[in-house]
This record gives sequence, C-alpha cells and structure tokens, in this order.
Amino acid sequence: MVRADLGADASALTRPAWLSAQRWYGANDRQLVNVELTDAAVLPMPGSDLTAWLLVLEASFAMGPSVRYLVPAIGDGAGPLREPGDGEGAWRALASAIADGQVLNASAGSFRCEAAPAAGELLPEGAASIADLAEHRLGVEQSNTSVTLGEGLFLKLYRRLQAGENPELEVGAFLESVGCRIAPRLVGSLRYLGPDGHAAAAMLQELVPARSDAWRQLGALLAGRGDGPQGAIAAARRIGAVTAELHRGLAARPQDLAFPLRQAAPAEVRAWRDGALNQLDQARYALEGDNRTELDQLASSIRARLEVAFRATGSAWVMRVHGDYHLGQLLVTDDGYQVIDFKGEPARPLAERRAPQPPERDLAGMLRSLDYAARTAQRGAHAAGFDADRWVAGARDAFLTAYTAAAPTAPIAPLLAGLEIEKACYEVRYEAANRPDSVWLPLEALTRLS
Repeated sequence: MVRADLGADASALTRPAWLSAQRWYGANDRQLVNVELTDAAVLPMPGSDLTAWLLVLEASFAMGPSVRYLVPAIGDGAGPLREPGDGEGAWRALASAIADGQVLNASAGSFRCEAAPAAGELLPEGAASIADLAEHRLGVEQSNTSVTLGEGLFLKLYRRLQAGENPELEVGAFLESVGCRIAPRLVGSLRYLGPDGHAAAAMLQELVPARSDAWRQLGALLAGRGDGPQGAIAAARRIGAVTAELHRGLAARPQDLAFPLRQAAPAEVRAWRDGALNQLDQARYALEGDNRTELDQLASSIRARLEVAFRATGSAWVMRVHGDYHLGQLLVTDDGYQVIDFKGEPARPLAERRAPQPPERDLAGMLRSLDYAARTAQRGAHAAGFDADRWVAGARDAFLTAYTAAAPTAPIAPLLAGLEIEKACYEVRYEAANRPDSVWLPLEALTRLS
C-alpha cells in the first residue's frame, strides 16, 4: 500500500480531470470515474535537491476494465508532486537507472532496469555517460512520452502499463540479434513487476540523426521541392527495398516460435476475413450523417470484395511484422531509412500485436500511407501539373516491385487487396475519433477500392 503522505503529495496527479487532459491518455471514449495511486518507487537523483518518483495510477471507468498508467513525478518536498520538466534531471536519472541495471523497489511491486548488449558500445562510461546530457521532451501527439538526451540517446516512457511482452522491445532486440541494422539499437529497458505480471515501462535506445521522416520527405517532394513528384517515386522504390530488408530480418530464424515464417492455417485466413468485416462494421458505427450514408451505400460491395479477396489468398505466409507501418515510421538519414516504433496499432490487444501476421499487412499500411500523401498534397501544396491518381499508380508499382525483388515471400495480390480495404476501414474509425475533418480521405479510398 502506498503511504498516505505520498498520496496527498501526488493528489494533483491523481485528479481525473488532470489525467484525462494528458496527450498520452487513451480512453476518451469511456467515462472516467476514479483515479487511484496504487504503487510508487523512488527514482534516485544523486546530488539533486529534488526527489523523483515513478507512480502507478489505476484509472477506473463506468464500464469496462481499469487501466494502469505510469506517471513520473518530481518535487522539492515543500509543494505537491508534478511531472518533471526539462533540465531538472529526472529523465537523466531514469536513463542512468536503466544503464546501471538498477532495481527500484515499490510499495506493491518493483521497477527493474536491464541494459541491452549494445549498451557498452553506446555508453562506454556507463551511467556516467548520461550525467551531463541535455534533456528535451518532444511535444508530439502520441500515446507515450519521448525525450531526447543529448545527441545520442532517445528515451521512451510507456504511459500505459500493459502486462505482457512489449512488441517494440521484443522486435528491436530480435532484429539486432540477427544483424539487421535498419532499426535504432537498444540501450536498455525498464519493466514494472506488479500483481498482474510484468509490463514494459520505458525504453532507452540510440538517437538516430535523422533529417525528417518519410511522410515529411514525400510531402516536400510532392509540393515540388527537390526532385519533385518523380523524386517521391524514387523514394517509394527505396522504401520498398527497406521493407523487404525489414521482413528478411524478421524472418531470419523461421523456426523461432516467436518469430516464425510458415504457411498460414485456414483458420487464420478466416480470422483475417472476419477481422476485416468487423472493421467495416465498426467504421460504419463510427460515422454519422452524410458520411454514414455514404459508407452504408458502399458496404455491400465492400463485403463482397472482402469475401472474394480472402477466398483467393491461396498459400499465404505468416511472420512477425511491423504492425503499424506507414511513412511516419521511417526516419530519413544520410545513410537511408531507419524503421522505428514496432509496438503495432495501439488499439489492438497486445496478444494480437505479437501474433504472426501476413507480411501483406505491412504492405497494405504503406500503400495506404502513400495514398494519404498523394491525396493530402492534391488538396494542399503540390507541384504544378501533379495528378494524384497517376502518381499513386507509379508509387505503388515502384514500391511493390522493389519489395518483391528482395522479400522473403512474394506478396499475394488478392490478400493485399483485402488488407488494404481493412486498413481503410480502420482509418475511417481513426479519423472519425481523432480528426473528423479528414474522414473524406479513407472514405474516398473505400469508394475506389470497393
């Protein structure tokens, strides 16, 4: 049990209004009724007048299961606890604990730090390498909190504590173990061991010196900068080759039960079909007004396309995949692309994100992302004479040709078509919940795909 005085000090961070206002809070579609501090551990900060904590909050709702969140907190002993600010040392302290492999005992559980094999190379002086690094919390919209430390380290705090193996940590370690160098190297991790088992709490990895991500890169090219839309076609070709390299890495140990490469069972194919049909139904329920009417009119033809697509899959293959693959997951560096963020779609259950999937699922995600880039450019900044339909056709061909030339398995066209439709349905749900003004984009795609 967390001691009473700490609960009082942390009261500002346990108010439902505060929690629900955070960028990383992920339950705005449910009625939050209570927030309780269930566990806490001191985060050592030698030489500082401040005290830091790792707090575990449990959010309860009017309906459905509760959710645990991780909240770092800092205070001077005279006032209430608050979240850390840049330069106060809490982010460095957390990274140092990971590099040192510390165990932080809590009231009901513990936080366990583990350094990765690359830590010795990336931090030649161990935790001392972190002591004077500048802290900069990134202000992007995401379900986690990301902080850069100096010019060489990247710290990601997993705000939602989900029991089980974290795909991002698991996949990153696997790719490094098989010598696949298209993802940032892992320095170490933090896990919370509580009453429900272990949950990933943080990841420390090398900071890749990137110029931008592929979404911004293609947006600039489609707007007429650099080599223009033709340069964006060349970028799509390079992304196809990188995607093949990623999949070769993930399939490097086909007998590994966690990272297999095998033919799909008929039951798996049926589950993909059922999942796609379910995404369509959920997309319809997410809409209202004219948008709902438009999708209702398309629904029967979409269902028919999905049935045909999954019946014609033939001998499909399954393996571990990225799971949430799009242009924003590729960093543009001087040496090419680096792939990041292997956690999969956050809305899907953890077990589903770790399950073997057809590699076509990643291809569908990237094809939809290329389409997003083109349609966004068509309505916004684009080069003179730009034609989105013509560009998308060229980009798709370049991407798939480069991928097929080096992939561990050749993509199956009907399966890819079915998964593209499923992804567009998922996008309708996402846009309806987060960016209603952008629902037009996946809706138009479903019109073209149905």
